[in-house]
Amino acid sequence: MALRALAVDDEEPALEELLYLLGEDPRIGTVLPALDAREALRLLEQALRAGPEAPEAVDVVFLDINMPGLSGLELAGSLAGFAVPPLIVFVTAHEDFALRAFDLKAVDYLLKPLRKERFAEAVRRVAELSRAGQGPAGGLVDQVPVELGGVTRFVPIADITYVEAQGDYARLHTPRGSHLVRVALSTLEEQWRSRGFVRIHRSRLVALARIEELRVEGGNLSVRIGDRVLAVSRRNARDLRDLLARHAQGAR
Repeated sequence: MALRALAVDDEEPALEELLYLLGEDPRIGTVLPALDAREALRLLEQALRAGPEAPEAVDVVFLDINMPGLSGLELAGSLAGFAVPPLIVFVTAHEDFALRAFDLKAVDYLLKPLRKERFAEAVRRVAELSRAGQGPAGGLVDQVPVELGGVTRFVPIADITYVEAQGDYARLHTPRGSHLVRVALSTLEEQWRSRGFVRIHRSRLVALARIEELRVEGGNLSVRIGDRVLAVSRRNARDLRDLLARHAQGAR
């Protein structure tokens, strides 16, 4: 069954480009346009009332973020209250909102100007999830989008061993390398606390489960993760010890 899409962008040229790309993809059937998020919400509420088999039903929303009035992020947040919310693909000129977008369980995050190959990849992801009968929870919430040479890659959060602050950015370290994302360390600390990430220094978070050794030398505390030894600040030392003790007890 062809996908039923809703394209939302407050700039007419950008909306026309989005409609063109959707119309060129054989996996897309009907496409509804909307020039702002409020119009999109009206169409989505209408689709919800009509039911999943109705012609106006929507499987996926290709959604701009920066729009006057209701933003794309706010619209996506409101869709969580739908009984069967559509899948979301964000289409934006700003990379700053990527982590927030994936917290909202977006399937993909496309940066303007759009590239045809990258757009087709997003449609492929949507089509796979739709065939599998998965809603937004089947998206990429457990992965982090990173840009590398104009290509968006998805790094599993489970692969990240520690994170270092670099100005307004954060560097994500994995066993296979590191990636720079534009997000504050304090934001990641709040969002990933439930995933076992803890602050050991004002400029560093670590994955608790990745700590291999706890070292005390000259009254200074440090942890070893792989071949890296990372200093723990005095301010964070006690909390880290308590967390490691509870983690060890829970593993027994």
